[in-house]
Amino acid sequence: MSGGGDDKDLKPATRLVRGGRRPEWTGPVVNPPVWRASTHLYETDAERQAAGTNNADGQFFYGRRGAPTQWALADALTTLEVGAYGTVLFPSGVAAIAGCLLAVLKPGDRLLMSDNAYDPTRSMATGLLTRLGVETTFFDPRDVESYRKLVTEGAKAVWLEAPGSLTFEMTDVPQLAGIARDHGVLVMLDNTWASPLGFAALEHGCDIVMMSLSKHVGGHSDLMMGSASAGKRWYTALRRVSHELGQVVSPDDAALAARGLRTMGVRLEAQTRSALKIATWLEAQPQVAQVFCPLLPSDPGHALWKRDFTGGCGLFSFVLASDDPAASARVSDALRLFGNGYSWGGFESLALTITPQTYRSVMPCPCAGRPALRLSIGLEDADDLIADLAQGLALV
Repeated sequence: MSGGGDDKDLKPATRLVRGGRRPEWTGPVVNPPVWRASTHLYETDAERQAAGTNNADGQFFYGRRGAPTQWALADALTTLEVGAYGTVLFPSGVAAIAGCLLAVLKPGDRLLMSDNAYDPTRSMATGLLTRLGVETTFFDPRDVESYRKLVTEGAKAVWLEAPGSLTFEMTDVPQLAGIARDHGVLVMLDNTWASPLGFAALEHGCDIVMMSLSKHVGGHSDLMMGSASAGKRWYTALRRVSHELGQVVSPDDAALAARGLRTMGVRLEAQTRSALKIATWLEAQPQVAQVFCPLLPSDPGHALWKRDFTGGCGLFSFVLASDDPAASARVSDALRLFGNGYSWGGFESLALTITPQTYRSVMPCPCAGRPALRLSIGLEDADDLIADLAQGLALV
């Protein structure tokens, strides 16, 4: 449902605190209670039938349409997304990606997808969408003229990710969105890296923006969830598809995500600050060939990040100077303060060996075949993390 009235005029930090806390959902307490319910009861048959025709958050009907716990989270997210009419929740980030694509595309359509998109997004394009009769063309988001030509050749939609997955190339989202809009092509963006605190996707020309709430919003590595926000037209389509697919999020997980949302701003600030310090240190190490982090002034995408973004996060990657394919695993295995696992955006730091070349069709891989690692910087002291990385790099 639409966001919180006058709250949209408040600063983001204030909206993080106030969003979704409508008195009709919270009552006299600070946080919306956890409503665990599949069946909603009615006083009369007429009331039940009327509820079925009012398909909106805030209207009790059946558990699949949610209750105050889920409605409050969706409302808070809508308040953060400038230009959004509503937000739909999904049980994972990948489910949200599927919801976006299925809300927009039909058999015979053509999708343009940034070549540095998240691997499960690419797999969905080459798998599920192919089976449904949707053609996907991957493109280099930095090659604007080639992109412009593709847009004019009959595309229905574009999928962007900024910065790109694994190697963090920046994309000129306003320019690419403007080209798409001039040709009646819809633009979707995976905004998980920056969140609405770091990049206002709809204001910069996107039609639908999705996030994996498992990352920054949850913030504690204890839930799976995704979201998609849009203006009224595409919000309606997203909601319809989520209902048709039976997508619903647990009220317990929604409560955890809402709790994480309240501290997301201060966590992102701390993680971004530490990430910049660590990335700057890594640049100066002889064992490191290159650091991929748009926060760095030396990064090719830094100017775009500085122009369009209001924040960052703790996720970036780097390439080792060694040609030994086992070097990244040696570093990762030696780290004491970095966990080895998937996901990111939690309070704890993670280090993951990566092979970006596996997930490219058009763009050359900047790793040049060398071993690489992706770091998710958590809330530990940055100097402690640097010391841990130093002892790991000593093994290269």
